[in-house]
Amino acid sequence: MSSSNVFRIEPAMPAHAYKTFAMVSPITTHMRQATCEEVGCDQYRQGWRVHVQALPPDLLHAARTSGRRYREEQVAEGQTYLVFEPGQACFKAETHRAPIGRPPLFLVREGDHRGNPRGTPTRLYDRPDQWVDDFATHQNNLADEHRKG
Repeated sequence: MSSSNVFRIEPAMPAHAYKTFAMVSPITTHMRQATCEEVGCDQYRQGWRVHVQALPPDLLHAARTSGRRYREEQVAEGQTYLVFEPGQACFKAETHRAPIGRPPLFLVREGDHRGNPRGTPTRLYDRPDQWVDDFATHQNNLADEHRKG
């Protein structure tokens, strides 16, 4: 299992025996920063709370002086929360992204998730139908090889 916690079946062949077809929309070219409201952020819609005793002093100070509306609520000894009202930007608002409507990039790479051991350049198709045609040709070649045994 990889460090990103993605489950993958162990490949039967070396990485150079594989070809990866991908449609990608990189954040840097296909997304823009968005507001909590635009992305349907649960904290924006419902509000949120922060456990005071679980925060280091610098983050607690940042939360209290962030300009966001909150009330302090003590549930029990050592169980105090800052309860933030709905309708305001969450603490992760700067990470929210929305698509800009650009079509995805259609790529074909040699290799698989383990890499491209031969260093073959990635193929970028201008049109999706070219990518689909390459994919279909590749699938047919695999089927032909399988039939041969």
